[in-house]
Amino acid sequence: MEDEKATVFATTRWSMIVAGSDPDGEKQEAQAALAELCRVYWKPVFSFVCRQGWATADAQDLTQDFFVMILKNNWLQHADESRGRFRSFLLKSLQNFLYHADERKHAHKRGGTVEVLSWDAWMAEPPAESALGHLPAERVFDLRWAMTVVEHALRRLAEECEANGRRQVFDVLRNHLTAERGETSYGDLALQLGVAEAVIKKQLHNLRQRYRWLLRSEVAETVEDPADVDAEIRYLCATLVHVAD
Repeated sequence: MEDEKATVFATTRWSMIVAGSDPDGEKQEAQAALAELCRVYWKPVFSFVCRQGWATADAQDLTQDFFVMILKNNWLQHADESRGRFRSFLLKSLQNFLYHADERKHAHKRGGTVEVLSWDAWMAEPPAESALGHLPAERVFDLRWAMTVVEHALRRLAEECEANGRRQVFDVLRNHLTAERGETSYGDLALQLGVAEAVIKKQLHNLRQRYRWLLRSEVAETVEDPADVDAEIRYLCATLVHVAD
């Protein structure tokens, strides 16, 4: 695990993007890293655009246009890590982009010519904006970011369990990965899986550890300095807790 951890956190997608902005940097790898981060961030971007008052269809067009601009233009040269984490930098870029949104609204058609994107797959299930109440657009962006990071970590954990023949264990225990002490009935879980309580405790402990690691690895991809991961994790948790309250 230590070697795996060192490999994941030594070079993040954001640090690759920053390196790619250097004339001597690895441009192709940086572009691939940027494309992958765009796939992760379309929901926060789409939600932010909707919260600015755009109708769903226009918000879809603008979200597509925004990523076209990032992926097709020489955006990498502006990817300066001193401007903050990727989450913050992307939001600032989006705000600047929307400043001239009326001019750009019809610049591209949905499902355009950006080969690295699979837009139809992205937008198959647009997020339900009505569920976010009347939160400010910036809060909506951060909330969608936090939800997306958690979603990706859980998906990776589910895929790992599936590959190891333990999908039922994941399905039963997933809602207890972040439960407070005393909120989990090991006896009930043991009955559902047909194993002893001691086994359930060990399985849940292992799943929680793995989930935390996957969550950290997802967050790590969006920071330039691995030392920033803890702060981003705290911000992610605080964002989700505040909304729940």
